[in-house]
Amino acid sequence: MDPPAASDPEGNGRREQSGPLDDAERAEYERLRRNLGRRHRRLRLCAASLLLTLAVLLAPVSVIATWVNSEVTDVDRYVQTVSPLARDPAVQKLVVDRVTDEVVENIDARKITDAVADTLADRDAPRFLVDAARSLDEQLKGGLTTAVRFVVEKVVESEAFADAWDSIHRGAHTVATNALTGEGGGALEVKGDTVTLNVGAVVEELQKQLIGVTLVKADDIPGTDESIVLVRNENLSEARQGARWLAAVAPWLPVTVVVLGGLGIWAAPSHRVALMAGGIGTGVMMCGLLVGLAIMRQICLDAVTQTTQSQDAAAAAYDTLVRFLRQATLAVLLTALITVIAGYLYGPGRGAAAVRSAAARSTEAAGHALTRTGLTTGAVGQWLRRNQPRTTGAVIGAGGLALLLWNYPTPASVALLLLLVVVVLAILGVLAAADEPAQR
Repeated sequence: MDPPAASDPEGNGRREQSGPLDDAERAEYERLRRNLGRRHRRLRLCAASLLLTLAVLLAPVSVIATWVNSEVTDVDRYVQTVSPLARDPAVQKLVVDRVTDEVVENIDARKITDAVADTLADRDAPRFLVDAARSLDEQLKGGLTTAVRFVVEKVVESEAFADAWDSIHRGAHTVATNALTGEGGGALEVKGDTVTLNVGAVVEELQKQLIGVTLVKADDIPGTDESIVLVRNENLSEARQGARWLAAVAPWLPVTVVVLGGLGIWAAPSHRVALMAGGIGTGVMMCGLLVGLAIMRQICLDAVTQTTQSQDAAAAAYDTLVRFLRQATLAVLLTALITVIAGYLYGPGRGAAAVRSAAARSTEAAGHALTRTGLTTGAVGQWLRRNQPRTTGAVIGAGGLALLLWNYPTPASVALLLLLVVVVLAILGVLAAADEPAQR
């Protein structure tokens, strides 16, 4: 570096100094360089903090948006979401009770008993028998209730009904999930401030099995658009609008989060610390999302009115609807935890150094044992040893890319990918240690 220019004795100009810097000039130079380095570090730290904060805050929004988008655009995913409702005991009980009550309520038992009594009177039956026939309306209704309930239970609990449920709602809802958008006619619908369960599939099958078997006529059976109110809440319209907005931004929001996080880690003075900070922040946000889901569940249950009279069915519907969102949240939480642990293990801590040393000794011992059997990796092993940092980064990057490309990651899939990455790294370490027979 060229030395700084100095003023002439009169101060009327500057002269070039060709010799080395003296002690005072050297000290001033070092001070200026340190100040510049501190300012540069502060700028990088501020930029990294801003980027990582945005990524962490958008992480739960991204998870929710991806879940909404999958439910709206993926028909198979939607069917997987609503399919368990047809097999859930609480929902089955609610459907059986409501359909049975609707059918029996539409039957005029008094009219039937009067018709029987009139028939007996026309045939000169004893007076007490005619009066007894007229008083059987309640007993008749009870018997009809038992018979109808038996048939409805047989229909609802059958595997054929569950298969029909899936087929009907696959065809009825091929684009959007009604529970989120309020459009069309599927299993779950949002109508104004209520969440309703459509039991049309039950009614269609019921019409086939009841008519001609009991006293029930076609007119006594409710229409196939029969719905049961599960939850009533005045904020459902706002939630539906939010779901539509999330579905719109879902395709690019996860990529935005990844890019922001990557830029924040790259801009940070310490990449490892930034990686751990991002992992911790994401993990905290995922825990917050899980808590939020639990709170929303309780709010939905509290919103169950006397009309529904079944918190079990409302809880089953909520748990079924959000179970994939809960799985995705747990998967991201596990990924964040693994990221933090990996960042710590690559750090200077005493525990991290001990773990790395133990892993290195284990792979070296396995590699030496392999060479003692006469198997060596030769040039391949030497290349692996020389390029160990690159191969390690490539394996970890491949695992992360596989996780990003996984359609619907779950905690189990994250654990599987982690296991594969660890196994591949261990194999590469053993092959690198078995490069030469002389190392036995």
